[in-house]
Amino acid sequence: MTTSDSHAALLSLLSRVSFKLGKFTLASGTQSDYYIDCRTTTLHAEGGRLTGLAILDLLHHHSLKPDAVGGLTMGADPIVSNVATASACYALKHNSAPLIHGFLVRKTEKTHGTGKRIEGYCGKGAKVLIVDDVCTTGSSTIAAIEAAREAGMKVIAVVCLVERREAKGRPAVEAAAQGAPFFSLFTAAEVRTEYISKMPM
Repeated sequence: MTTSDSHAALLSLLSRVSFKLGKFTLASGTQSDYYIDCRTTTLHAEGGRLTGLAILDLLHHHSLKPDAVGGLTMGADPIVSNVATASACYALKHNSAPLIHGFLVRKTEKTHGTGKRIEGYCGKGAKVLIVDDVCTTGSSTIAAIEAAREAGMKVIAVVCLVERREAKGRPAVEAAAQGAPFFSLFTAAEVRTEYISKMPM
């Protein structure tokens, strides 16, 4: 399967299993006539595989080489695992390919044990990719960026699966990213268009 085929297959799956029309209240409190639950795609066996490949392809296209990938629980959780696994599979085929390890950012620090906010890979000075499933206001993405920086990691790029293109979302994430590029695999409009194109006439 080529890169373009993987991208098209992921868009088709997102539109089929994650997109809903109706009346919804978003996490931001705003109302919307559609909802995209990306977790039904990223936790889908094939959807997870395609998500990992799509993000890995994007990294290769832009010559980005993160040491780790992470994001705020729980929207980012399956994306992180899928990218890390995809990097390991790619490394088996290309001996020089580096592994991309994963980390998850808790919404608050643990009150027991080690009291960590970041689980998994956490290396000071490490170059990291921050991921999220849907970007609306960008608040969860920004929280992950800030947590990674507080842990001493260097954010080199930010990727979301679907960007809703709300007025304040992208500018807020770009400001928090401090020059690191912000990419979206799809816009909500693209997923909606794909969904409508598959509706029975």
